[in-house]
This record gives sequence, C-alpha cells and structure tokens, in this order.
Amino acid sequence: MNSTRRNFIRQISLACGSVMFIPACTGYDSIWRFFTEREAKTVIAFAEQIIPADKDPGATDANIINFIDKQLVGPYTRFQEMYRKGIPAIDYSAQKLFQKSFHELDFAVQTEFMITMEKGELPAEYWKETNQTSFFRLMLDHTMQGFYGSPRHGGNVNYVSYKMMKLDYPHVMGQNRYESKCAQNSPSRPPQGEEKVLTNASV
Repeated sequence: MNSTRRNFIRQISLACGSVMFIPACTGYDSIWRFFTEREAKTVIAFAEQIIPADKDPGATDANIINFIDKQLVGPYTRFQEMYRKGIPAIDYSAQKLFQKSFHELDFAVQTEFMITMEKGELPAEYWKETNQTSFFRLMLDHTMQGFYGSPRHGGNVNYVSYKMMKLDYPHVMGQNRYESKCAQNSPSRPPQGEEKVLTNASV
C-alpha cells in the first residue's frame, strides 16, 4: 500500500465520529448560471479527475463545467438539489479530513478521495443529506456526457473528444435527413444508417 493511500485511510479512520455540519450555500456574484464560484472549482477538479488532461485534452479543455452548469438550469433541473447538497458534502469531507477544500488537494489525494467516495466509504456523518455513491455516479455521468456530447449542449468545446478519437464531426440531425434524401442515389453515399452513428452520440 503506498503512502498516499495509507495516509488517506488513516485520515478516514480519525474522522469517524465527528459531528456533521455543512454550511449552506450562500449566494454571491458568479459568472455561472447555477454554481457559485466555490462550487464550480469543486466540479472542475472532480471532472478533471475523471478525464484528466495528458497528451489528449481533459475535462477542463472540453469545458465540462459549462455543460453541467448549463444543463442544471435547463433539462437537468431535477438534479439541482442533489448538486446543492452533494458539492458542499464533498468540500466539507475534504476540509474535515485534510483541512483543505477538494480543489486544493493534491491530485493523488483527490484520486483516493474519489475512490473512497465511489465505494460509499467517506464518513457517513458527512453525507446525511445525500448519498455519496449516487452523487459520484451522477457527476461521472454528466462529465462523460459533456465530454462526448455535442458542443451545442455546452461541453466538448471545438469537438475535442471527436478529434481525440479521430472521428469526423457529426452533422446536425436535420442536415443528416436532408443529405439522406438528396444523396440517395449518389455512388459515394455511405450505407444507409451510417450517417446517424455519430449523431446518436450526442447528448
């Protein structure tokens, strides 16, 4: 067991039995539609753990924070309460365990934190308002959607994921239908249905 993992587990065990207090989110000026500046930093760090930048773009390059922020005031309003409770729980857990906000932790410590969260093994008294495993999976899903979906939804800026996978940029659905009709007898037209594959990858 490496020192990072060992120290993390030690911190978890020391934290058990602590009294939970999660401060309520306070409103102040923010460039975001839904998130506060502090919440946004947590989401950015979380998403970058899921899709870190290396030789290829990561979550920050794809602007995942913009995708999630945009969707939470649109089609995903039903998840607002879960984010409002889950993000403070992440930061409160980090503060109690390491005396730092989640986004301030070293990358390796963030990784161990998220592994523990996914297993539902962060101290339960920090997560009385929402389920840590469920919230982990929700943020994982939304991060992946923002990275691989259509840029029109707010993420995948400049089609970074398509470039990474060396895929052609998907056409809009209406354009596919139009081209399907106009190019029906073209000898260079791809097999029927092939043009829909990438579009179906959109969120």
